[in-house]
Amino acid sequence: MSQYTFSVLNVFAEPYAATPQLTARVRIEESTGEVVHAMALRCQVRIEPQRRGYTKSDEASLRALFGDRERWADTLRPFMWMQCSTTVQGFVGACEVDLPLPCTYDFDVVGSRYLHAIGEGSVALSFLFSGTIFTKGLAGFGVEQVPWDCDTSYSMPISVWQQMMDFYYPNSGWLRVDRDVLATLANYRAHFGLTTWEETLTRLLARADEVVP
Repeated sequence: MSQYTFSVLNVFAEPYAATPQLTARVRIEESTGEVVHAMALRCQVRIEPQRRGYTKSDEASLRALFGDRERWADTLRPFMWMQCSTTVQGFVGACEVDLPLPCTYDFDVVGSRYLHAIGEGSVALSFLFSGTIFTKGLAGFGVEQVPWDCDTSYSMPISVWQQMMDFYYPNSGWLRVDRDVLATLANYRAHFGLTTWEETLTRLLARADEVVP
C-alpha cells in the first residue's frame, strides 16, 4: 500500500494574483515506489494560537477574540483559517507543488482579525491534507484516498502575511458594514461635504473622543 509524507517547505506572498494570496510550497513523498498519475489534493489550514507567546500589545489586540489573558487556558484553541485545493501532476518517489492559500482582509473572518492583531514573530499553522490519488493499478489505474493522518505543521513569519496585504492594500484595509449603516455614513459624509471615507471616519472618531475619555 502507498505510503505518503507531506511537508511544507515555505510559505510566501504571491504578488501577482487576482486577489490576496499566499502560496505554500509542499513536498510530497511516496516511499514504496508507486507510480502516481495525478492527485486531487485538498487541505484544511488551521491556526494554532496556543503555540506561541504574546506581548502586552498583542494581549490588548486579542482581547476581543480570546478575552482577558486569565481565560486563555480555555479560549486559546486551534481554529480553521481556510480550505484550499490544487492538482498534483504525476510523479514517482517525490515531488513539490505550489498550494494556493487565498486570503482576505475581511475583519469578520477570525483568521484575518488574529493575523492583523499580531505585531511580530511567527504564526503556528497546521496543514491537514486529504483528497484523491490516481495510481497505476491492475486495470490500468487505481484510485485511493489521501490518508487522514497526512498532516504537517509550519511556523509562518507574520511578516509574510503583512507583506502580502501590503501588495494588495498598501497602507490601507477595508471594513464590511450593513447597507443601512453605509447609507447613513454616506449621508453624513454628504451633509458635511467630506470628500473621503477617511475624513468621514476621522470626524466621527474625533467626536467620539469628545464624549469618551
